[in-house]
Parts: sequence; structure tokens; C-alpha cells
Amino acid sequence: MTSPTIDGFTYHRLPGADGVELNVAVAGDGPAVVLLHGFPQTHYMWRHVARALTDEHTVIVPDLRGYGDSAKPAAATPETYGKRTMARDVVEVARALGHEQLGLVGHDRGALVGVRAGLDHPDTVRYLGVLDVLPTLDTWAVLQGVHAKVAWHLYLMAQPPGLPEKMIAAVAPEFFASFLDAWDTDGSAFDVATRRHYVDSAVASVDAIVADYRATAGVDLELDQADRDAGRGLTMPVGVISQDWGSQLGFDARALWSAWSDDLTYEPIDAGHFMAEEKPAEIVRFIRGLAARA
Repeated sequence: MTSPTIDGFTYHRLPGADGVELNVAVAGDGPAVVLLHGFPQTHYMWRHVARALTDEHTVIVPDLRGYGDSAKPAAATPETYGKRTMARDVVEVARALGHEQLGLVGHDRGALVGVRAGLDHPDTVRYLGVLDVLPTLDTWAVLQGVHAKVAWHLYLMAQPPGLPEKMIAAVAPEFFASFLDAWDTDGSAFDVATRRHYVDSAVASVDAIVADYRATAGVDLELDQADRDAGRGLTMPVGVISQDWGSQLGFDARALWSAWSDDLTYEPIDAGHFMAEEKPAEIVRFIRGLAARA
């Protein structure tokens, strides 16, 4: 399987935490911005946005550990795919490229890595952009009653190792394609070849993806709760752009994020979950505005 690449970007194999190698696309010049993808995607989801940012930034676009063409270590401990470890991946990759500070923008799973990076490495992360997700602690808190069925996959992959991996592997193409189809509101986010890439890549990453999600019901949740109990928050400028999930599930997204940041902008967007592909110009505007606040 040959993975697609972002035009104009150079590709590297760079060590993250504990030497785990990440597939990283790099282009541009200027202050570093790292773009982290979501589920069930790869770094390729940023192709439109990344190219537009290269005039003013060094744009660093990795596959998260366990995804795409990055290494997929066995989950020897819950921390292997914990967001603290994955945040260290990002910091180590940026340092390998000569950047001690960076802007960080994440979508979905990548945004959770970004939040942990902001909490653990406040002197490194200059600003944090979040696309269409809540912090781990708040995600579990708002999933109540019948409305929780929208996140049924979170509960499946939170189960102990073994059965979830077997269940998903048995129908992996259909499992991953179901999210691409359900969350692409009008079928415009990506073409057939890109959709096939995401499905094929995810099918090859079942164990790692489940371990990533399992961490959100374990070690990631524990870290969020410890930070909340200690009164720790995000000290850099934070921007959140999201669908209006709150009106559907009964929560105030701006209020939830404000509990983590005193320097927050929040805006809804009229797009589906895959907004960086559906409306890249809006996301480029969002990132530029956030960088200007740093």
C-alpha cells in the first residue's frame, strides 16, 4: 500500500518518545506549527491547510504513533498510547527539526494530544488550536443517557484488551468506513481515493487505534482529573472551532473549555466533522488568527 503525500512537502522518519519513529511531512519557513490528525485518518487530512500555511510557517505534519506510516509499537503498558507519551512524540519531533517552540493545532484525537502537550509542556506550546473535540475529562462527563450512543465506539474500545480488537478486526473496513460516511455530512470532504487511504490505513492499525482510545478511559482520564483537582490549566492562547454538538447533547462547549483556559476563543462552524478538508479556508483563517495572538 502506497500512502499519498502532501505536494511540496519533504518526508522524514523522526524519533519521538522512547525512540518510536514517526512519519513526518515538513515544508515552509518561519515559526513552527504542528498539525495533528484525527480518527480514522492520517496526516494527509491536513493537505489543503498545510500547503496554505507554508508562506509564514514551518509546517510539521506527522502521523501520530500507531497511525498511518508511523511506527505501531505494541501497547506494553497503558502509557504506550497515552496522550502524555504522544505529546512527547510531538515535542521530540519538533526538536529534531530544530524547533524548541511551536504552535499546535489538532483535530479530534490529535487535539487530545495537543491538550496534553499544552498541559505538560507550556513553555514549548505557544498556542493551541482544537478542532471538534472536548477534553477527555469533559467528553466522558457529557456522555449521558441515550445521547451517549453517538460515541458508542468510545465504550467499545474502552474495554479490556482482546475482545474489542477481535471484534473490530472482523469487520474492520466496514467499521472505519462507517465513521467516514456518517461524519462527512454531504459527502464532499474527500474523494474516493482519499477515503480508501483512510480505511486501508486504519485497517492496518486496529490494535494501535484501540489502544489509543482505551487510554482515554484510563491513563488520559486520570491525568485530566489530576490537573483539574490541582487547578492546572492551559496557559497559552487557545482557540476552539467546532460543530454545535452542545445543542444536540445538552452542554455548553464554550463553558467547558473556559474551565481549562483563561485565554480562549470559541467559534462554531457550519461544517461536518472533517472540517479541515470540507472547509480548509476557514481552518486556515482560524489558525492564522490564533497564531497572531501568541
